[in-house]
Amino acid sequence: MSIVAIIDYGAGNLRSAAKAFERVASDLGQGHVIEVTADPERVLKADRVMLPGVGAFADCKAGLDAVPGMVEALDEKVIRGGAPVPGRLRRHAIAGKRRPRKGSDARPLLDPRSREKIKPNDPSLKIPHMGWNTITFTKPHALMDGIQDGPDGLHAYFVHSYHLATDRSDDLVATTNYGGDFTACVGRDNIFGTQFHPEKSQALGLKLIENFLGWTP
Repeated sequence: MSIVAIIDYGAGNLRSAAKAFERVASDLGQGHVIEVTADPERVLKADRVMLPGVGAFADCKAGLDAVPGMVEALDEKVIRGGAPVPGRLRRHAIAGKRRPRKGSDARPLLDPRSREKIKPNDPSLKIPHMGWNTITFTKPHALMDGIQDGPDGLHAYFVHSYHLATDRSDDLVATTNYGGDFTACVGRDNIFGTQFHPEKSQALGLKLIENFLGWTP
């Protein structure tokens, strides 16, 4: 049995995230148990961790800080313990400020100071960016296996006004285009982040979740 802890820290899309994970887990039939929890002890006992959520960076950070022991549990389980974890990029900007696990790169995967407002080169394109876009891979990653990219590839669902850039090309996994290219996915070691909402991205998101449930970084 493999336990996946979806962290409840007041984020707004827990139900849709849990339903997507439960659907994939049921289809796989491999004994994955999906738990939505605000209990740090359950996070520490989980095999995999999911950081869902919507909203501004400050709100997400405040939500995590407001759950007693949750930040420390994430430090122990994910940053130092190496548990596989996907999530949306602003969540990992928060986690990226923590100490890295032994043997990993000391620099954070993402720094909240790299948060940049989207500035399309076409003034007719509205912000926030809301809707469906294809993505383009910049390097292979296990969580992208079986997902077709490029103009004829699968679509991901985006809702955001900012994106989080990385100055390390090795961390960039995929980009998307909305009046210019920007980050769609990043990954390093056991951490993977998306700018889009996997739980709302239909075929692409379900395949990503399936890959995550079998991922052993």
